[in-house]
Amino acid sequence: MVRFRSVSSRALGVALGVLLLHHYAAAESKPQANTTLLDAMSAELDRARSSLGSAGAEAEKQPKPYFLSYSVSDSDNFSMTAQYGAIALENRSRRRTADVQLRIGTPEQDNTHGDHRASALTTIPLPLTDDREAIERSLWFATNRGYAKALDSFTKVKTEQQVRAKEEDASADFSSEQPKSDILPASAPLSVDQTAWQKRLREISGLFRQYPEIFFDNVILQSTTETAYFISSDGAKIATPNQVARLVIVARTRAADGMDLFRVETFEADSLAHLPEQKTVMEKTTAMAKNLVALRTAPITEPFNGPAILSGRASAVFFHEVLGHRLEGQRQRGDDEGQTFTKLLGKQILPSFMSVTDDPTLKTFDGQSLSGHYSYDDEGQAARRVDLIKDGVLDTFLMSRLPIASFAHSNGHGRAEVGRMPTGRQGNLIVSSTKTVGDKELRLMLIDEAKKQGKPYGLYFEDISSGFAVTTRRSPQAFQVIPLVVYRVFVDGRPDELVRGVSIVGTPQAALNRIVATDNHQEIFNGICGAESGSIPVSAVAPAMLVREIETQRQAQGNARPPILPPPPIGGDEKQGKEKQ
Repeated sequence: MVRFRSVSSRALGVALGVLLLHHYAAAESKPQANTTLLDAMSAELDRARSSLGSAGAEAEKQPKPYFLSYSVSDSDNFSMTAQYGAIALENRSRRRTADVQLRIGTPEQDNTHGDHRASALTTIPLPLTDDREAIERSLWFATNRGYAKALDSFTKVKTEQQVRAKEEDASADFSSEQPKSDILPASAPLSVDQTAWQKRLREISGLFRQYPEIFFDNVILQSTTETAYFISSDGAKIATPNQVARLVIVARTRAADGMDLFRVETFEADSLAHLPEQKTVMEKTTAMAKNLVALRTAPITEPFNGPAILSGRASAVFFHEVLGHRLEGQRQRGDDEGQTFTKLLGKQILPSFMSVTDDPTLKTFDGQSLSGHYSYDDEGQAARRVDLIKDGVLDTFLMSRLPIASFAHSNGHGRAEVGRMPTGRQGNLIVSSTKTVGDKELRLMLIDEAKKQGKPYGLYFEDISSGFAVTTRRSPQAFQVIPLVVYRVFVDGRPDELVRGVSIVGTPQAALNRIVATDNHQEIFNGICGAESGSIPVSAVAPAMLVREIETQRQAQGNARPPILPPPPIGGDEKQGKEKQ
């Protein structure tokens, strides 16, 4: 199962604690990559290559690794949280973590074969100071531990191959790629005006005091700088910087019938200075609060099967879940994968007016930052644009260095969270269309389609929270998308009606073939996507679209009452004191 969540939805579950944190070494006006760290990594990698599997009588019986890589994440992060108009948390953290990947056997078959993919990886924290000897000793320890784990796994792989039936896809376990060498300069050190941001966060979270029905609010600021270092035994040597700043606003309430409701606004930029001005943030927060209050008394929609419009944001998540995950390379091989589109290469899977690309080289789209941007993937391969679907026809998949039938090489999409093995993952998934109309015309098309089907209304999905897709063959090849703001659009001209408790469900091939038209404006959804290689930042860009038929079901409904004790009055003791006087 794979999930796509807004950064703010993630805050509801884990308070954004799993986001990767990274740090740049600074040097005067143009900070440079940390040469001490790179030198230590290179020296220990060379020593391990020449020593493992070759020293001593016992070692002569053991195979030498055919591939070894060190990936180090060096990070610095600042976070601040406010609720109810007061600062609740401030934290600054520094972290260095090394992933050691070690492969035994041959690229055709090694210790990662089948279900043993994680056996190649060993993760360990590194010293924060530039003590070369200490860094080398830490890498030595992790390498030895990884070698023992790889030996054990390779023995199991060879045993399993003797007793299992022939595999559907007999592709190699690791691809041969041209090594890259690119040491990019580090970005500026992390700098935060804490006083100014304390004031801003207090003002944002304090706005919810005006809405007693909203019993929880959380405003989260995160600023991160990162340098990722990667070297490998096939000659790659890369240092890449990254900076990100996020402002996430979360609010929750509960309807009288026990249904929990929440809304989220997320702002993202490459630095704190580029986040929106306070006026814009406050306007969006106010609109979010008013909508959340209105949702408390909105009717619960019944299961529906009919025409609908998905806004650009909703459409973006829809494509990420329904299509994007099923085009990731590793999902085309393996006994457990559903392989929805594996045999459909060269065939039409979308309407001919639609195309889909994944382009992690893009930093922005229409002036907005994209979360899924990167220069090099987590296997040292340069990021590149991949045209997945051209005029509705499936052309290729998102590839890491794990080959599949007909695709023996990476296309720069091997991605992972620290501590996970890279797999083919989405970056910036971009949906385009040549059959576009204006918003008003798209709405009229929705009403016409509802009339044709004898429906009293169609649905409009305005805002979205999250979704997940099931891709394993042991389960139904289904998806679910969780909207936050949904309206009924009546065919008789009545005003649109806000409803709640809706989730979109279906199967991918059926859903994709029911797209009728799109509008002429693409919208962006930035989020965190969780899958087998961990949680990584991604973006999806898509236009609003009219779907001839979409199926919804009711969301799970809680039974807890809204807060019994009303919230304290604004002004607290001061107001009560005036009343006594």
